[in-house]
Amino acid sequence: MKKYFIAASLFVATTAFAQKKKIPDNWQTLNPSTDKVYGTGSEEAYKTLKDKKHKTIIVAVIDSGTEIDHEDLKDVIWTNPGEIPDNGIDDDHNGYIDDIHGWSFLGGKNGDINYEATELARMYQRMNKKFATADTSKFSAADSKEFAEFKKIKTTFLSEQAKQEQQLQGIEMFSKFLDNVKKQSNGVLTKETLKNYVPVNEMEGKIQKRLKMFFTLGLKPEDLDSQIKQGYESINNLVKYNKMNVDSIRQYVVGDDPNNLTERYYGCNRVEGPDALHGTHVSGIIAAMRDNNLGIIGIANDVKIMPVRAVPNGDERDKDVANAIRYAVDNGATVINMSFGKYYSPDKKLVDEAVKYAQSKDVLLIHAAGNESKDNDIELSFPNRELLSGEIANNWIQVGASSYKKGKTILGDFSNYGKNKVDLFAPGVDIYSTVCDSKYIAESGTSMASPSTAGVAAIIREYYPELKANEVREVLMKTVVPYKKKVKVPGTKKSKKKLKELCISGGFVNTNNAVLELNKKK
Repeated sequence: MKKYFIAASLFVATTAFAQKKKIPDNWQTLNPSTDKVYGTGSEEAYKTLKDKKHKTIIVAVIDSGTEIDHEDLKDVIWTNPGEIPDNGIDDDHNGYIDDIHGWSFLGGKNGDINYEATELARMYQRMNKKFATADTSKFSAADSKEFAEFKKIKTTFLSEQAKQEQQLQGIEMFSKFLDNVKKQSNGVLTKETLKNYVPVNEMEGKIQKRLKMFFTLGLKPEDLDSQIKQGYESINNLVKYNKMNVDSIRQYVVGDDPNNLTERYYGCNRVEGPDALHGTHVSGIIAAMRDNNLGIIGIANDVKIMPVRAVPNGDERDKDVANAIRYAVDNGATVINMSFGKYYSPDKKLVDEAVKYAQSKDVLLIHAAGNESKDNDIELSFPNRELLSGEIANNWIQVGASSYKKGKTILGDFSNYGKNKVDLFAPGVDIYSTVCDSKYIAESGTSMASPSTAGVAAIIREYYPELKANEVREVLMKTVVPYKKKVKVPGTKKSKKKLKELCISGGFVNTNNAVLELNKKK
């Protein structure tokens, strides 16, 4: 799942900015009926569950990496009971040496993968190598079919690359503008210095106007430089790596053959990796310590987080996703959070097999719907529950992002949706959670909505262990908080629809409703 940078949002409308009104602390845990906040209702559920026994469960976080010594996470990180730390031996014989707190499929003896190309770029590079100098007159029917597909891939890739380069130029213009403002004001950037700056041309005037608007929405001037730098680094590396032979880089760093889909036992035990912001944020939403008086409180109260690193800055590889799912399942996870996705999946069959394996082992998969304001009914994101065999995996929940305050803009404007593909919506706008160096920030995305749902699912699996994965999904779907008024369709200016037209359940995930429903059956 692409990171949702504020810098990138300077060019599109979004609800991801801080709002003028103070957002309630830990709003994702609050309840619509009692708190008037559209959270998950987990705090209310704990009152109902007060005297009920429960068991500890493992939630795997397949992501960019997790800071396992974060002040608010260190006591909830999974430890492999069968492994002796740092002895260089696979003590539990699971195929992974010294996997004390999880595993990384993106690291090896020569370092760790941070940036990757998009899947589209990798497909283009491989096919271009085959067809760039090929004699089309000698093609077989199969070759001709593949060549026709290559031409489509090439056209799409070049178009996407041009858009990214244009976006990069836009960020550079913003950066240069801010430098000019600071030069005119002795290095100071405030709302006042921005307001008093005299643009030197029409483009600077447009940039100044746009920035004033974002400051009005709550963006702080002092955050601009870091946000723009972050956005530039992300897009610049994407453009650069899309032009490179990333397979050879991967083979050197990790040590596996990226095109050998049968390999499972590769990688390293460095679960944090070079950029663990995203995975750390996700982990905190699910299970940050609830009784240490630090930072935030996680949704689930008795969970061990298993970090599995498989998501770089760029598109994850199908091989890594499949192996990450299998690792999590084989090592005891009963809920797996997957806050990532892409729009091409050349080795989908491999991932499908892993999804079916998880289903056979009664493991629930929670997946983020995506951050491109797209209709998943029209354009599928991957991985997904629609298997190539025609089977629909019943252990899968697809999640869109919502905000805390009722109204027509309650859905994240970036969120994907789908009447037949997205199951429900969950807190995903302005979620304050853990990040690296024992810090905390607010982030927005379906990447945050997915762990909000995973936290709810974890509570149900803790307190109602007799329920199967598909039954947990069923009760969460049945007990959503419905929303009858029309809401703004993400990514549109004026289009409004009922929530039932934007997701299967027509509502927002709610722990307390689910608990009350399950208690009725006792």
